[in-house]
Amino acid sequence: MFFSVFMFVIAHKAADETRSQSSRHTTQNYSSSAQRDAEQLLQRATANDAAAARQIETRAATWKGRIQLTPQLTNLVTAGLNASDIRIRSATVQLDLAAMNVAEDSGSVDTLATQADSPDHATRIWALWTLGLLANRGVATNRIAELLTAHLSDSDIEARRWAVEGLAYSGADAALQPLLKTMRDDTSPMVRERAACSLAESGMFTADQRRSVIPTLLAYAGDSELDAATRAWTFHALRDITGQRLPDDAAKWTDWYERNR
Repeated sequence: MFFSVFMFVIAHKAADETRSQSSRHTTQNYSSSAQRDAEQLLQRATANDAAAARQIETRAATWKGRIQLTPQLTNLVTAGLNASDIRIRSATVQLDLAAMNVAEDSGSVDTLATQADSPDHATRIWALWTLGLLANRGVATNRIAELLTAHLSDSDIEARRWAVEGLAYSGADAALQPLLKTMRDDTSPMVRERAACSLAESGMFTADQRRSVIPTLLAYAGDSELDAATRAWTFHALRDITGQRLPDDAAKWTDWYERNR
């Protein structure tokens, strides 16, 4: 899996505290029946039940403030974000925002943009993640892509890593080039790897968006000055995007691309 339970828990560590501090989040009115419905539908969706995913998309807005990120729901959301079907990932994004009780509006973006600069580490990480989800929902997508891209220059490695995750889940065209640059140039191997994974498989990019980065990946594959780990991630990304199982050989990949593009 490209997105682990551990990563997901880190991203949500400050959610409860942030809800209590933010005027954009209403009082929780927990409903055990809503919680049960959300968990059951997401479990069905992660088993490739398209009807369940559609029900989540229809009902997610009604669950805001009524469901919580229990350990069970956290595990299911992680599974949903790792689903091969982007429609299931999309439904999971909506459910995640509902469980965090985040309003899908510009006011939330304003609040989260401020929290992304917070001195509190967990709050900053959670804000970067949640901004990406809002961008995917069409809320101030271009503004959020710019905000997250700016955080790729943060001195804190974890902030850069979660800016990468946010950009990946934004699914925005504007996120592709910053992720490609980060994959090549970031000083942290972890951040470079997360950028490569984001371009290859994780996040909310479409198949066409992923294919659009192949020429740049081919250039990386043929760059003898690129470090060995990043070149390996480049070939891994090419395999994930194309479904081809060619060796770590830039010439063979370039030849295949020229014959099949």
